[in-house]
Amino acid sequence: MTTHQATHSEAARQWVHIGSGLFALLLRALTGWQAAAMAAGALVFNLLLLPQLGGRRLYRPVDEARGFPLGILLYPLSVLLLTLAFPSRLDIVAAAWGILAFGDGAATLVGRRRSEETAEIGETAEKDIFSAPSAISAVSSGRLPWNPDKSVAGTLAFVACGSAAGVALAWWVRPAVMPMPPLTWTIAAPLAAAMLAALVETIPVRLDDNISVPATAGFVLWIASLMTAASVAGARGAMIAALPWALGVNALTGWLGYRAHTVSRSGALVGAIVGAIIYLGGGPGAWVLLLSTFLVASVTSRFGLARKQQLGIAEERGGRRGAGNAVANCGVAAVAAIAAVTTPHASASLVALVAALTAGGSDTVASEIGKAWGRSTFLVTTFSRVEPGAPGAMSREGTAAGLIAAFALAAIGAAVGLIPASAILVVVAGATAGALVESALGATLEGPGILNNDMLNFINTAVAAAAVLAIA
Repeated sequence: MTTHQATHSEAARQWVHIGSGLFALLLRALTGWQAAAMAAGALVFNLLLLPQLGGRRLYRPVDEARGFPLGILLYPLSVLLLTLAFPSRLDIVAAAWGILAFGDGAATLVGRRRSEETAEIGETAEKDIFSAPSAISAVSSGRLPWNPDKSVAGTLAFVACGSAAGVALAWWVRPAVMPMPPLTWTIAAPLAAAMLAALVETIPVRLDDNISVPATAGFVLWIASLMTAASVAGARGAMIAALPWALGVNALTGWLGYRAHTVSRSGALVGAIVGAIIYLGGGPGAWVLLLSTFLVASVTSRFGLARKQQLGIAEERGGRRGAGNAVANCGVAAVAAIAAVTTPHASASLVALVAALTAGGSDTVASEIGKAWGRSTFLVTTFSRVEPGAPGAMSREGTAAGLIAAFALAAIGAAVGLIPASAILVVVAGATAGALVESALGATLEGPGILNNDMLNFINTAVAAAAVLAIA
C-alpha cells in the first residue's frame, strides 16, 4: 500500500467516524432500550457485514494483521455501553457520542494534515540551510510536549468540533428528556466534557480512543448532571471564605515539596491546584487526609532506595512526583470534592473522596515496600513468580504494608470527620478492590503499552470510590 493510499484510507475512515455521529439525531425519537438495540445492531453490522460490503478499505494495517477491525467494533460498543448506562438521559449519550465522532475525528484529520505540512517544511529546510532555524521552530512548536505524536492543532480541533457537536446534540435531544435538563447544563457540560476528553486523547498510551474519549465524556457529563443550583448556592459562602486558605496553604505546600525534592515543578503546580480543589470541596479535614497520603507516599518511596536503584525500579526523577502523579492519584478525589459542594450527595461524595485517597496512598505504600523488601513477588492473574517492579506485581510484604496503610488512612478520614468510624472497613475493602483491579490490568495491559502507570493509578482510585459507594 502506498503512502497516498494509506492516507486516503485513514481519511475515509475518519469521515465515516464523523458521519456515524449523525445517527445520534435519532436519539430524540427513541427510548433508552430502543437506542441500545440499535447500537447492538450496529455492532453486529460492523462485525459481520461491513467487511463484506467493501468496508475492508477502512481497516488499518494493524487491523489486517489481527484479522478484525478493533476500532470500528469499539465505536458502536462504546455507544451501546453509554445507552445502557444512561437509558433515561439520552442527551448525555448524544453529547458523548458527538464528542467521540466529531471531536476525535476532527483531531485525527487536522493532526494528520499538520503532520504532512510539517514534513514538507522539514524537507524544504533540508534543501535550504538558511530556512533551517524557522523550520525547526515550526516543527517543534506544533507538537505537544508530553506526546510528540499529537499536535496542538489537532487538540484544538478536537475541543472546537467536539464542543460544538456535543452542545448541538445535547440541545437536540433535550426536549425528549423528562424532566428537561437546564439549558445551562446543555451548554456548559458538553464544553467541559470535550476539553477533558481532548486532554485524555493526548495521553501517550495505546488505549483506543473509542474507549477513552466516550468514557471520559460520559463521566464528566454524568457528574455535571448531578449538580444543582441550590447546592452551589448553599456552599458559595463557605467556599469564598475558605478560598484564601485553600490557595495559600497549597501554594506553600507545593513550594516546600519542590524544595524538599519530593515533587517536580509541574507536580508542585498541579498538586497545588488539586489540593485547593479538595480543600474547598471537602474542607480542612479532606486536605489533612490528602497531606497524609502524600507524606506516606513520599516517605515510603525513600525506603530501600539503594536496592530499587540497583534493580532499576526506583521512581523516576529521583522520586519527585510530577503532574501526572498528582492527577492520577488525586483526580478522583478532586472530582468527589467538587461533587460534595455542587450536588445534594455530599455524604456519599466524601466517602468516595476518602476511598480514592486511601486507595492511592495505600497502593503506593504496597508498591514501594514490595520493591524495597518484597521477597516473594507474583502476578495476581497467574500467581507466577516475577521480579520486583514488574507490571502488576504483588508481594506478601507489600500487600501487608498496603493494608496497614489503608486502615491508617481510613482512620484519619474518620478522625477528621469525613466518614463515620463504621465506614473504615468499607473504605479498606474498596481500596483493596482497587488495588486488585490495578494489579490485574497492570499485568495484562501495561506491558503492551495500552495503559501506563498513571492511568492504572487513576483506575485504582476510581474503582475504590465506586466499590465503596456500591457497598455503602
